Amino acid sequence: MPVKISPSAFEDFARDIFVAKGLSPEDSAALAHSFVWASLRGIDSHGIARVPRYVEMFENGIANPAATITVDDTRPGTAVVDADFAPGPIALTRAAELAVEKAKTQGVAIVSVRNTVHTGAIGYYPSLIAEQGLVGIGIAAGSPMMSYTGAVGASVATSPLAIGVPAGEGRPTVLLDMATSLIAMGKIAQAKRTGTPLPEGSATTADGTPTTDPELAKVPTPLGGAKGSGLSLMFELITSVLVTAPILTPYHAGTKKHRQNATLIVVDPAAFGDVTDFVANVDATVDTIHDLPKAEGVDAILVPGERSSAAATARAEAGIPVGDKLWTELVEVAGALGVTLPEAA
Repeated sequence: MPVKISPSAFEDFARDIFVAKGLSPEDSAALAHSFVWASLRGIDSHGIARVPRYVEMFENGIANPAATITVDDTRPGTAVVDADFAPGPIALTRAAELAVEKAKTQGVAIVSVRNTVHTGAIGYYPSLIAEQGLVGIGIAAGSPMMSYTGAVGASVATSPLAIGVPAGEGRPTVLLDMATSLIAMGKIAQAKRTGTPLPEGSATTADGTPTTDPELAKVPTPLGGAKGSGLSLMFELITSVLVTAPILTPYHAGTKKHRQNATLIVVDPAAFGDVTDFVANVDATVDTIHDLPKAEGVDAILVPGERSSAAATARAEAGIPVGDKLWTELVEVAGALGVTLPEAA
């Protein structure tokens, strides 16, 4: 039976875990908030389940708990953030703040982040941006995990894309959050914990044999075949290669250091017209989609972000569910660090 924990209790718990690992309170809070955001929305693979994984990354030297994050403020509308191997939610939260600041002056801003170790839920950053009334786009690139069309084995990253567009008051942000693979690696890990079979065609073994067994699955397949692997390649070029931090070429040459890069693009609607009109037209467009003729068996037509927003509302009230295996891991981590476990909701 899953344990259910209130979001605020989980956020305090995760923050205390990272403070105990030597992170600053500010950085610990940034990590904790991003994980709870994901878990609330049902993105469990990138939520609280990441706490033990991040602790492992700090312990084995993959992630830097005392990273010196630097900013190369290259142009009025651009910047490059070097994360110094800090986790993504720390570096990208700072990058999002910087991009919003620049976009409010320039109309459009692009801030790239290099040398992080895990981006986190990519939709989190455009969501933060959209909450301030701006349009946010986030893309990421990392180590090869996904097959490339025509090749066998892990060839390119499952590079995700997220776009957040602000809607009217009382409406959820229109938020697309997707990987370039049919299934994210985090969801394969989640399926292992729950013993849930994977969707047909979503992954293969290391030698390219299709499988639905999460214990055997090693390589996700690209979304839409050549379209998904092509998108992943392009994201590598406009994130990693653009900021002189290529990942694919050194990886396939034998340098397999774990790292990721990301780019955030922010657009201020005020630079293109009246903001009130923009938001009203966003709402009207969403309503148009809602009112489309429904296919047989469909109760409601949803736009991106509505399902996760509804999940967040439900979980905020009922608590975030945690399966037995993850709870056992959290108990072990908390015990080792002397951190008090959160009480069940």
